[in-house]
Amino acid sequence: MAMPALRVGMVGYGYFAEFHLNAWERLTGASLQALADPSAERRSAALKVAPQIDVFESVEDMLSSGEFDILDIATPSATHLDLIRPMLGRVRAVICQKPFCENLAEAQELASLSDSSSTLLVVHENFRFQPWYREISNILADGRLGRVVQAQFRLRPGDGAADDAYLDRQPYFRDMKQFLIRETGVHWIDVFRFLFGEPVAVSADLFRTNPVIAGEDSGTFTFQMADGARIGFDGNRTLDHVAQNRRLTMGEFLIEGSQASLRLSGDGAIELRNFGENHWQTHAYSFEDRDFGGDCVYHLQHHVVAHLRAGKTLENTATNYLKNLEIQTLVYRASDEGVRLSLDEGDIS
Repeated sequence: MAMPALRVGMVGYGYFAEFHLNAWERLTGASLQALADPSAERRSAALKVAPQIDVFESVEDMLSSGEFDILDIATPSATHLDLIRPMLGRVRAVICQKPFCENLAEAQELASLSDSSSTLLVVHENFRFQPWYREISNILADGRLGRVVQAQFRLRPGDGAADDAYLDRQPYFRDMKQFLIRETGVHWIDVFRFLFGEPVAVSADLFRTNPVIAGEDSGTFTFQMADGARIGFDGNRTLDHVAQNRRLTMGEFLIEGSQASLRLSGDGAIELRNFGENHWQTHAYSFEDRDFGGDCVYHLQHHVVAHLRAGKTLENTATNYLKNLEIQTLVYRASDEGVRLSLDEGDIS
């Protein structure tokens, strides 16, 4: 007998939640049943995309309407602790958008509560599910590049230079006291860990280029790896890069190994060049340019559903995600103090 579809409830319907809803509508094995959002306008917008779902003004009203297997939280970080805490033990899984919680202490509390409850808590960190990073992971695992010596991702979305930066899409970006790393750079903290493993130390230099926003929008951080490799992030949201859609990869990636190098373009193309050769060769792979980041929201949600239905290995549990937030904390400290910090440097808080 076929296993019934997992019942899904969404909480919040802001800008990015539309990608969540679109993905749930296409997923086999899960069925979006309801959505809660205090805004009548946003509830109406959700119904235009998914007219079959029930909508509610409050989360409690939605939870009282029936049983859910998955709750998908797409609300601001300030709501996460009080919103998720009472959900633990009531559903099989909660998927929570990032930035995850307001600070590391809140994230640690929720991760601990989840570990001692019957509810799985997953952070919606979707960049590692972008198809080019899954393919790069396969290339690295094959040993084609040899030992990775250096790598750098250059973030250049070009969306933050004007006086009205971010107002048309995510205006709250302008008021974030910690912006580039907490909102955006944390994606590459996670991607770097996914591709290269755990760093032993970090250094950073963060600054603001556009004075109309509150936080930093530019800067660098570098991972020092146990084998001496250096993995770098160079981000500036006021500058751009070559791409038909500058929000596809959001930048360019160069990985240099002892046997070959790899580069990722802004259009998602992967090229390889053997050591000592002068020509780059196209690496053939395919992806669907759909919704955001090569349909990475769909791939993450599919990943969670596959775990719940078939026991597939799960990535990005809240407990595993804590390391990203610990490193994020060290990146800000390293920039403020102008030093390189070891990951075992006492208390990270």
